[in-house]
Amino acid sequence: MVSDDKPTAFGRIHAPDQLWLGKALPEEVLEPELEIIDTHHHFWDRPGDRYFLDELLADLDCGHNIVATVFEECHAMYRADGSPEFRVIGETEFIAGLAAMSLSGRYGSCKIASGIIGACDLTGSRVEEVLIAQIRAGGGRFRGVRHSAAWDPDPIIGNGAKGPGLYKNKMFRDGLDRLTDLGLSLDAWVFHTQLDDVIDLATSKPDARIILCHCGGPLGYGPYAGRHDEVYNHWLSRMTELAQQPNVSVKLGGMMMRLAAYDYGKADRPPSSIELANLWRPYIEPCIELFGADRCLAESNFPVEKMGIGMGALWNTFKRITAGCSDDEKSDIYAGTARRVYDLT
Repeated sequence: MVSDDKPTAFGRIHAPDQLWLGKALPEEVLEPELEIIDTHHHFWDRPGDRYFLDELLADLDCGHNIVATVFEECHAMYRADGSPEFRVIGETEFIAGLAAMSLSGRYGSCKIASGIIGACDLTGSRVEEVLIAQIRAGGGRFRGVRHSAAWDPDPIIGNGAKGPGLYKNKMFRDGLDRLTDLGLSLDAWVFHTQLDDVIDLATSKPDARIILCHCGGPLGYGPYAGRHDEVYNHWLSRMTELAQQPNVSVKLGGMMMRLAAYDYGKADRPPSSIELANLWRPYIEPCIELFGADRCLAESNFPVEKMGIGMGALWNTFKRITAGCSDDEKSDIYAGTARRVYDLT
C-alpha cells in the first residue's frame, strides 16, 4: 500500500490492493475440517471495485471448509425505476440469481447466499408489502433485513444512518413488528456509542430476533483515536447488559474498518493471523463469554475486511481466538448458530 502523510481513511470502503495482500506471510490452514458458514459478506459492482461470484469463489478457495454463506445487504443492484420503496427488491433478485448459479454445482460445493439479508425501510408506509415482495424474490432464501442505525456526530466516522435514534423511532418499531410477524430477523448495525439503543429495542421487542453486526461496532479512529480504554470499557459494559436479552445474537468480526486497531493503509504487509488475533481477542472473547457460543456467529465481512487481510488468514484469526472453546462451542460459532438463527438448510 502507498504510505503518505495523510491519515488512513478508516470507515471508508475501497478496492483491496492485491499486490499488498500478496505480501502476507504464508500460513498453514488451522482446523481445515471445521465446518464454516460465513454469515456476512457482500456482492457489489462499484467503480473500480467489483465483487461478484468469481471473486468470492477465489477467496473461498483458501483451504478452510466454508460450506455456505449469508449475503448481507449493501445497496447493490437496486432497480432503476418503479416505486422507490420497492427498488431494493433488485438486490434480492440479483443475489437469488447468484445463489441459483451456486446450486448448479458448477461453481463448487459451497452454497453461496443460502440466506439473504436484504433491505427494507422499516420506517416506510408499505413495509409489509415490500417484505412480502422480498420473500418472493428470494426464492426461499430471504431471511431478514439490515436497517442500519450507525451514526456519529463527527462526519469523519462515516455514517450508515441519516441521524441518531433510529431504533427508538415509533415508525421503525412498527416496521419491526411487521418484520417479526413474517418470521424475519433484524440485523442491527450501530456503533458502540449507540448500544443503549439496541438494548432498549431488544427489551421493548422481546419477540424480535436481533443479530448485532460486527461485535457491536467499537470505534478507534477520528474522535475515538487515543481513547482505547474509555471506548473499551463503555463497549464492554453495554455488551454485558445487551447479552442479558435472549433475543439478541452477535456476529464476531467485521472490525477492520471501524476498530482501526491495525493501520492497513500504512503497513508494509497484511497482519498475520497471530497479530490480528491479538488485536481482536479482547472483543471476540468477551462476546463468546457473555452471549454464549449458541448466540455467536462468525463472519468474514468480505470484501470489506479484504482491505486489511486475506480470507485464509482471517479464518485462522478466528480459529486462534476460539482455540480454547470446546468442539460443541466451535460447532455453534462457525455453523450451528447460523443454521438456527437464519433457519438455513
